Amino acid sequence: MRDPKSRHSEAVVSGSLVSGAGLWDGPKMVEVAGQRHRLPVRKLIAASIGNAIEWYDWTIYATFSIYFATAIFPSGNAELALINTLATYALAFFFRPLGGYLLGRFADLRGRKTAMILTIGLMAGGSTAIAVLPTYEQVGRLAPVLLLLARIAQGLSLGGEVSNASAYLAEIAPPERRGRYSSFFYISTGTAVLVASLIGFTLARTMDKAQLGSFGWRIPFLVGGVLGLVGLWLRRSLAETEQFEQNKVKAEALKRPLTTTLREHPKAVGRLVGFSMLSTLCYYTFFSALTPFAVKNRGVDAVDVFLALSIATTLFIALQYPMGALSDRVGRKPQLLVWSAATAVLIVPLSSLIKPGLTGPLVVFCVGLGLYTMMTSIAPAAMSELFPTELRGLGIGAWYNLTVALFGGTAPLVIAALANRGLSDVYFYYVAAGATVAFLVILTLPETKGSELR
Repeated sequence: MRDPKSRHSEAVVSGSLVSGAGLWDGPKMVEVAGQRHRLPVRKLIAASIGNAIEWYDWTIYATFSIYFATAIFPSGNAELALINTLATYALAFFFRPLGGYLLGRFADLRGRKTAMILTIGLMAGGSTAIAVLPTYEQVGRLAPVLLLLARIAQGLSLGGEVSNASAYLAEIAPPERRGRYSSFFYISTGTAVLVASLIGFTLARTMDKAQLGSFGWRIPFLVGGVLGLVGLWLRRSLAETEQFEQNKVKAEALKRPLTTTLREHPKAVGRLVGFSMLSTLCYYTFFSALTPFAVKNRGVDAVDVFLALSIATTLFIALQYPMGALSDRVGRKPQLLVWSAATAVLIVPLSSLIKPGLTGPLVVFCVGLGLYTMMTSIAPAAMSELFPTELRGLGIGAWYNLTVALFGGTAPLVIAALANRGLSDVYFYYVAAGATVAFLVILTLPETKGSELR
């Protein structure tokens, strides 16, 4: 276990974490207990950018699905084409647990850095493949098969990315600042989603539906491929964490690591599943499912939806660091309790505001995403504090991604299916029920702020 005193001195000596390693020439300075602490900003961005690019791609897919569905699937039945497109979106999620298991175990054995380079490469390749995908008219049934293969690659990649980047951020952070370091995970993710939203807004303003359905939907996927190359370049400079180096022998000695998580850490698994369920529902509700739902089922203009989401995402980004810092002071548990309780109470009333015009969607997105920052700002810390280092990558990767597959991957499909039966409001009661369950699970969490990682 790394000595906290040496970790602190490394953080405050100029050049040890930042300039001397060639990572950042002007790190942000934070005044703590009369001493100056250097945030290794470039290292934090490099660790977080993979998740950002991954979520950019997944958001783009959900957002533009209404435009490319009839290009990849038979155009004779637009409703069926959209359902098949969303089913492909959902199916790829079920490869996330496999990716979380394989790439999480790989990270526990071979290192966080190597695993993170692999995951970002897979995601960039999948995004580029979708950008140049042939249409159903050109190659017939091969088109949806190729789309599915690209999505499977992205599903495997994202399964490993979340766990490995979360572990990396938590392991390089001083214990008393783990919330602050964790906040960069969704600062970069929120920025990427904002870029996706702004691209959607711009394309909706400059192209008609025919143009978007013909070629416009390819543009954001191509951008995702370019961003992946930037991420690869940034991650080449990362150093491996001392936590991994000190515990890799323990990881190598484990014979059945997944079984070990259940046998030796059942409470950790249950708690991770409990609060990740609501986190997943919140993410896909506000960042993915609501956009096509508002346009298709509530008659909201696409420009208004993209603008409202862009404004709310800016708020989401701005609140990450303050919320992360708040958790370092008041604790993870109180923050998570407020988030889950408020979501349970407010989600159904908020859903009634999804109607034509900018005001209603703006309120829904701002309130929903503002509350959600109480979770996202500390997600890497909250998850990493549940498992010991030798099981951290696999423990988070397998169980978090199984939860996401069950509740997140199906969210757009569930909301679309319910809407087609005239039961769209039921979805928001479903989210409220998930929030209630999460609140009860969070009540059992021990407080972990300022604690040393195991």
